[in-house]
Amino acid sequence: MKILYFAKLKQLIGKSEETICIRKKKKISQIINELKKRNDVYNFAFKESNSLQYAVNCEYVDLDFFVTDSDELAIFPPVSGG
Repeated sequence: MKILYFAKLKQLIGKSEETICIRKKKKISQIINELKKRNDVYNFAFKESNSLQYAVNCEYVDLDFFVTDSDELAIFPPVSGG
């Protein structure tokens, strides 16, 4: 599965995208928890995962949405207008 990071997440993690392998469908919340366990950088980047926005294959979804290995997951902070 391809994961895309935007804005502050991209800066914190130090990359704009990465590919991970998942064998069966998982909730986005499970993917985030696995990423948080990688190291302190990921843990800090996702400490407020409830306030982040998620899109799977260009469609907005929530943390309970199931993803598969063939999906593209975009993660970004909330966008504020002005």
